[in-house]
Amino acid sequence: MTRISIPAKTNAALHMRTTFIRLCVLLLWASCLATIYTEWVVAQGRGYMIWGDVNVDVSKADLPGPLSLNLLLYNRADRLVARQTVTTHGRYRFTNLTAGEYDLAIEVETGEVTRIHFNVHGSPGSDFRQDLRFEWKPSPSHAKSTPGTVSAADAYSRSSVNQALFQKAEGATNKKKYDQAVSFLKQIVESDKLDFQVWTLLGALYLAQEKSADAEKSYLTAIEVRPNFALALLNLGKLRVSQKRFEDAIEPLTHAVESRLGSGDANLLLGEAYIQLKKGSKAIPYLNEAAKLGRPDAHLRLGWLYNAAGLKDRAVAEYKEFLKKKPDYPDRKKLEEYINLNRKN
Repeated sequence: MTRISIPAKTNAALHMRTTFIRLCVLLLWASCLATIYTEWVVAQGRGYMIWGDVNVDVSKADLPGPLSLNLLLYNRADRLVARQTVTTHGRYRFTNLTAGEYDLAIEVETGEVTRIHFNVHGSPGSDFRQDLRFEWKPSPSHAKSTPGTVSAADAYSRSSVNQALFQKAEGATNKKKYDQAVSFLKQIVESDKLDFQVWTLLGALYLAQEKSADAEKSYLTAIEVRPNFALALLNLGKLRVSQKRFEDAIEPLTHAVESRLGSGDANLLLGEAYIQLKKGSKAIPYLNEAAKLGRPDAHLRLGWLYNAAGLKDRAVAEYKEFLKKKPDYPDRKKLEEYINLNRKN
């Protein structure tokens, strides 16, 4: 019998390699178990919750404040997780969330007001409270409107009966009784078909119920009554973009941009619609305007367009600007690698 002796160094190396493989397997199992546990927690309805009260102070405003706020919850990859429409004296709740980092974007009228960052962690079932308080300031005297102001043309006066119904709808919306809220709002428009603000809010509630067709009809009715009502135009454009009906989204978004200058959202969405229709040259001016109006993601889309056109130096400039405005971007390293590779010395 031939005996083979293994040098001590080789034996030690094999032992270390075996130990490393076992460690990797254990880590993989731990990761799988953590994922399974997280999914089980969510399935049991014991996930995390982000919630808070909303209060918009209109005491110093010379015109009526907004009917509602749109709250959009994004995950670390900047993907939309959930959205809610909340009245200006209501309460919001995002429930059954997994652990991780989130951004809560608050939209008022046609613009994003601010974003709040959450780091959701701790024992399952924990909740994180963040109240939202805003002051609705008087509209500026100059002609150019900005997000957070209401033009005199957008003000609407209701009868006492309809105002009481509207308040009931607000209460039902706060309790997430959307069917009840819709019923109250429908009573309003049955007696006053010209209340374009209620038609727009109806559209938002239908969308919260995932009734896209009804939402679109409500937005179209609001626009028929008030063709230049920017909020209805923007919401209709958003809906059609979300459905990938980019050609159909062009008209309302164009009118939204024209009817209310200063809407970063409308410009960004219009630029995105043109990109999806492979009309990049038409997208550029709207994306540039969106960037000026505080939408950093417009720089990201401009960078993509310039890179596709072979204009690496312009793409580098846009990516640099994007990272200045959004330093915590999850894929920051990829953009930095692109910048280092393509910048001119």
